[in-house]
Formats: sequence, C-alpha cells, structure tokens
Amino acid sequence: MSSATTPASSPAITVRELGVPVKAVNWVRLHPGRGPDGKASLLASMGQNNGGLYVLDIDLATGHCRQFNAPAKEQQYPISAIRSPRTGILYVGACTDGHLLRYDPAHPGRGLEDLGVIDGDRATFPTGIAEGPDGTLWIGGHPDCGLTRYDPATGEFTRFGSLDPEDKYLYPHVGTDGTIAALTKVVHPHLVVFDPQTGTRKSIGPVIDPEDKTQHIVFYKGLDGRLYLDTHAGRFRVSGLELEPVDYLPPAMPGVHATYRHNYQETLPMPDGLIAAWADGEDGAGLFKKVLLTSTNPTVAPRTLELDWQGGGSNLFKIHLGADGSIYGSSFLPEHLFRTAPDGSGMVNLGRCSLMLGEAYSFGNFSDGSMIITSYPRSHISFYDPKKPYRFGTDVAANPRDIGRLDEIGIRPAGLAIVPALTRADGSVVPERAWVGSLPDYGLYGGTLAWVDPKTGAHASHRHLVTDCSPVSLQWLPGIRQLLVGMSTESGTGTKIRAKNGAFILWDPIDDRPIYTGDFGVANLGSVQALAPATGGLVYALIMNNRFAEDTMGVAKLPPRLALVDPAVRQSVAIAPLPADLGPLPGHSAYCIFPGPDGVYGITEKVLYRIKPGTCDTEIVWRAPEGDQIAIPGPWIGRTFYFATAWRLRSLTLPA
Repeated sequence: MSSATTPASSPAITVRELGVPVKAVNWVRLHPGRGPDGKASLLASMGQNNGGLYVLDIDLATGHCRQFNAPAKEQQYPISAIRSPRTGILYVGACTDGHLLRYDPAHPGRGLEDLGVIDGDRATFPTGIAEGPDGTLWIGGHPDCGLTRYDPATGEFTRFGSLDPEDKYLYPHVGTDGTIAALTKVVHPHLVVFDPQTGTRKSIGPVIDPEDKTQHIVFYKGLDGRLYLDTHAGRFRVSGLELEPVDYLPPAMPGVHATYRHNYQETLPMPDGLIAAWADGEDGAGLFKKVLLTSTNPTVAPRTLELDWQGGGSNLFKIHLGADGSIYGSSFLPEHLFRTAPDGSGMVNLGRCSLMLGEAYSFGNFSDGSMIITSYPRSHISFYDPKKPYRFGTDVAANPRDIGRLDEIGIRPAGLAIVPALTRADGSVVPERAWVGSLPDYGLYGGTLAWVDPKTGAHASHRHLVTDCSPVSLQWLPGIRQLLVGMSTESGTGTKIRAKNGAFILWDPIDDRPIYTGDFGVANLGSVQALAPATGGLVYALIMNNRFAEDTMGVAKLPPRLALVDPAVRQSVAIAPLPADLGPLPGHSAYCIFPGPDGVYGITEKVLYRIKPGTCDTEIVWRAPEGDQIAIPGPWIGRTFYFATAWRLRSLTLPA
C-alpha cells in the first residue's frame, strides 16, 4: 500500500492507494478453428480495462496462453468477434474506439493488429461481424445502425451509413448466395436487407413491439448457408431483397456468430474432433480460467485445460460499507464482489454475486447485517450474509443467492432504499423491505418501483409512476414515514427520451401507494438523479438532464443543480447551479451526493466537495491533480472517504 499527498492547495489531506481488487474479463469468447498447420487451433478474445482487450492463442496440450493485447488502451471491449473459417484469422470489433483488430495465427509476431476505424468517431460500438462468400467482412455499428464493408484483400473500408433512422443497434449476416441482411434492435426490432450495388435498403417482415411479449424475431444463418427468419408471424428464408415463406427452418450453421447470442453456436468441433467449452464461464464461476475439452470420438476422454492468462484490472462500479465494518464493492463487466479491510489489508475477489455478470448498481444493509445487491442487466436481486461462508448460487443455501427479477421490465436498478419494519394503525407489522427503482429494459419506456421482503422473497412492482419516466433515486424519510422517490426522464437503452421533466414522489410504504407527485416548486425540474439526507428532515437533490439529454424532444440541456427540499411541506428551501469549476459529473451520477462528516458531500470527476449546511453553496475539499480523477464514490468511515479511479480502490483522509 502506497500513499501520496494532494497538491499544495490541500497539504494536510492524504490520498492512499489500497489496491486493485478485481482482475477479471468480459465479452469472453472461444474461437475454435484450424491453425496454419491444418491442425486444431483454439483462440479466445477477452475484454478488460487496465491494459485493454486481448487475444489468447491457447496451447491445447498445456493450456499455456500466448497473450496479445490491443494496441490502444481505449480498445477495452471486444464487442464483436469472428474467426474466419476460410483463413483462421480472428477479427475483433473494439469498443470504445470502434476500430477493427486482427490476429493471424500464421503470423503471431504481428500481434493484434489495428486495421483502422470502422465507421467514424461516433460508431464506437461494433455490434456484429459477418463474413461474405468472397471473404469481405460486413460490420454493424451502434448508435446509428451503420453498415460497413471491410475488404481484407485491399484493407479498404466502405461505409454505407445508417440502415435505420430510428433504431441504434445493427446485427448483420451474409448468405452464401450473397444476400446481405441485418437485424435492428431495440426500439422496433426488424430485418433490413441491403443491395451494395445500388445502395437499396429495405425493411421486410414483421416489426416487433418490445412491449408485446407474444412477438419474437430470430435471424440466423442456416446450415445450408442461407439466411432465415423465425418470427411469430411465420418462418421465412431471406433471398435478395425479399422474404420467402418456408415450412422448415434448418439448424443454425456451426461456427457463425449469431445475432441473438454473444458466442458461437454450441459444439463446434475442431479438425481433430475436439470441442472446447468454458468449464468456469458464464454458466459457472465467471472466472474463465478453465477450458473443458471433449471429443466427437467417444474413446477420447474429456480433459480440462488450466489457462495462464494475466489480467490487469477491472473498473470498479460500486463501493459499500458492510455492517461488519468491511469495505465491499463490485467490478463491472464482469460483476465480481470484493471485500477488504478499511486499510486495504485482506483484499480478496470473492467472485460472482449475480447471474447477470454485469454491474452491481446498488448495495444495502438489512438490520440483521446481511445485504442486498441489485444487478444489471434485468435488475436481478441477490442476498448476501457476510457472517456465512461464500458460495454463489440460486438454491436456498447459496450465499450470495440470486433470486431473480422483481418484475419483467426493470433492467438498471439505480435506486435503492431499506425501509425498516413499520407498524400499521391496527397494530399489524409491515416487515423490513428493500425498495428498488429501475430503468426499463432496452427499447421500453417507464421504469419500475419494486419492493422485496428479504425473509420471504415476497415482492410487488409498480410502473409508470410518471409517464415515460423512471425512478432512479430513493431516500427513506423516517420522520414522516414516507419514501422519497426521484424520477428521471431516462427511458430504456436505445430509446429517444420523451418526457421533459421528472418528479418528486412521496410514497406510502405501508399502503404501497403514492401520496404526492410533483416538483416541490422547482422549475424546469429535469431529472432527480440523486438524493441525500440533510438535518431536520430536509433532503438534498441533484437535478440535471441525464446522459441521453441530447435525444430529448426539444428539451434544453440544463446545467446540474443542487436543491434543498423539505418533503414534509413539499417545497424547496434553496436551489443553485452546481458551479462549473467543479468539472463534469461521472457517467453514473445516481450516487454523486451522499452524507459525510459534518454534512453532505458530492463528487465530480475532478473534485470532492462539501455542501454548506442549510444552503446549496459548495466548497471544494479536494481537487484531483492533473491526470487524476474520481470515478466512483464510496462510503465515509470517520474522516476517511473511499472512492475508485478506474480499477484502483483508494481512500482520502481529511485532517482531524
């Protein structure tokens, strides 16, 4: 553990590096194929934050990995990847810079090569890659549903622009007959066919309403090399720019990256009949250190390879003080739970805490010392008791135990509050409950407010508290025995925002109903992104446009504001813009204000500040030096503040 003091402006403040809690990987795929010698070959692509994504060339005898890291540190997520069955070359679409990378097992000395930007600076999320019969690659992109062709023979990119003006995600396939088609997601999923000779693009087949769960659409490349569409409205083969009804759908072609999965089709054998699968992947511990090798030859016994790849560090997403006095937290992509003593000793990556392996948006402590963890995607709920041995699962004895979703709508559980047991007027008791506010699933509008009883698992959910808005910040108000809910205009990922303003809601947790919805007298409310308790029953609110404000219906982008509100009288006490010299807020702003020693504090990417009690005035406590930042706020223990910078856990101690 090392320490460094802040710049001369704050000489008495000490900042300490506590360590890198998690070194794990995301967007993991195995890529079986034929090596340059004609024998079985196994590659893997993995994403990480510290050091960028990488490709592994795996020795099938020993498990030793030749590791090739991406050329640029911004290339952290291998969003799309395909290994050409023609050449054995692996192509990777890298996020966050939208470049196409290449690894050729015949020339390992070249490493992981950067072939250039796929579709401009905006298309940073390459959604899918398909190989045509002539060896050209067809690449879909987010956020504009762009389609790009790459010719490996010439190294040239040809950019055809957006195939859909409203949706954002595009997943292409190319048939052996030359048919080019792509599935759009997520606002109105449907198929678009494309003719590169004329530039013609045409929507065909049914258009999915994400709200209608009876509808479905599956687009894939069949065993015969043709493209097929399986929908609620019928089964079709895609031919040129048209759909042909069919009575029979062939199986999917092995080795083709499917548009509805992250991985290749299952059980793709290598040339000698070996089949590779993760032994500890998404269906297990989420570690991706063991590969199970089976064979199409029944006389060949299965065996497990232990891989020796080295991770650099996973970005942290949430930091929490457990009831036992330990610091807990999670990484994202993948979501692993870690624990450490406040001084950084005994730091351990506990591993998986949710089926989702995404991000832990919230933690909360129950009165018995156990905790709730809410996770993206699908707003899954996990219960964990630090007093018991750690064994993740879904069975009743698991710890943490993932109990699933509280409704079929929520996906990003941004808000959390623990409401203690409450006595009704008739003497009956409403048990202790966790309340969760979630953004809706991709393509949907209207998030959910749900509660769950940790003892029984009983739960209920409410949607459309305010039309097209989502509950993202929650604060229990013991003085008036009500739950304060902050509503954001944000909708499901991939949508364009409709609502102009969020709201404050006062919710009765006994009768489970709203008793007030309004703005507390705050004009141009925008989104209530964060709440923090002040003295005397008052609450501070962080009010701002959310991260997708540029897509709203004519709503001006407002600077972030602090408001001090009195929920008991349903009025604001003070309001002021957040000073511009504090710098930009982090991308995940739901917890950017929080209680601390002597009042309420807040963070931006560059500053820890204190709100002067009874006002909305701020004073800078610590400004990060040049090149440094605060990414994720954590708890206070006494006068020590815990926070994360990317994959590093850190602490900042104020003078006594």
